[in-house]
Amino acid sequence: MPDAPIGASTESREGVMRVQGLARYFDVSPPLLNRLIERQPRQILKAVDGIDFEIAKGETFSLVGESGCGKSTVARLIVGLYKPTAGSIEFEGRDIAGLTRVEMAPLRRRLQMIFQDPYASLNPRWRVRDIVAEPLRAFGLETTSAGIERRVGELLSFVKLAAADGAKYPHEFSGGQRQRISIARALASQPDFLVCDEPTSALDVSVQAQILNLMKDLQREFGLTYLFISHNLAVVSHVSDRVGVMYLGRLVEVAPAKTLFTAPRHPYTRMLLDTIPDLSMSGRDRTPVAGEVPNPITPPPGCTFHPRCPFATDRCRAEVPMPITTADGSIVTCHGVEEGRVPEGPVMAGA
Repeated sequence: MPDAPIGASTESREGVMRVQGLARYFDVSPPLLNRLIERQPRQILKAVDGIDFEIAKGETFSLVGESGCGKSTVARLIVGLYKPTAGSIEFEGRDIAGLTRVEMAPLRRRLQMIFQDPYASLNPRWRVRDIVAEPLRAFGLETTSAGIERRVGELLSFVKLAAADGAKYPHEFSGGQRQRISIARALASQPDFLVCDEPTSALDVSVQAQILNLMKDLQREFGLTYLFISHNLAVVSHVSDRVGVMYLGRLVEVAPAKTLFTAPRHPYTRMLLDTIPDLSMSGRDRTPVAGEVPNPITPPPGCTFHPRCPFATDRCRAEVPMPITTADGSIVTCHGVEEGRVPEGPVMAGA
């Protein structure tokens, strides 16, 4: 019996999305003539470098990490905007990684994406009713003008907008309202799985809370499954069931949200959590995130986090760590955790 993918729960789960060995490389080499003159080899950027995870039906699985770690690339791979270099993407048991546009068409309706910038993702020349109605027409869900108008009104009401707002253009709305329109459009095709690529990062804090609460309400009402991409750990703790932490294209820790925020194991996860303001004034020691993310084109050997890790040893500098499962069911990729020389992270007050 094959091993469960990294990030899969040990409990019996009805999986919707299963990713194994997923990788995406980009050739960022200079033009051939330049390379020949300067005698330079090809340069390959490993944006996603072999990750595994599984998402259960009705669950919110979040990917977090610093900018450039590969989170958004994973999102685009899942919905088919990029083709993977290696690995598989199984949606309800079917590998969709290598499907052509024609083969993917029947599944498009069930896989939708909410983009980071709500203004750039909406056609400024279309009225809102046409934007929301586009999936209805594309997938043949409504065929009459009356049916489309009725359905658009329902979708706008789902996201707390008025049916009369359909006559307006995107520029007539605030950022939070535009993101609601994006959500309404994503819901129009009656999807089962939503990829949310930092859907609140461009919004004010108060508006972020409104959008997040709306998404949780919609998830409960329609039984949606979310892949949530964010660098905001406070947002992730609010919406997630499980969390995967990425660093330079790889998953370094996967754990239930409560476990990750109360007892993080990987040094990188602990450093990220230390960036969250301590509003409770607990006075606990905090380790700031040291150094900068290395060049992803020429990552460090061994564990790619070792130049910034206070627990790094010679083994970390030479040997790539393998994922291990801890006693609480979390999955960590760290030599220090495996050898027992990295103490468990402190419990965060208020987590």
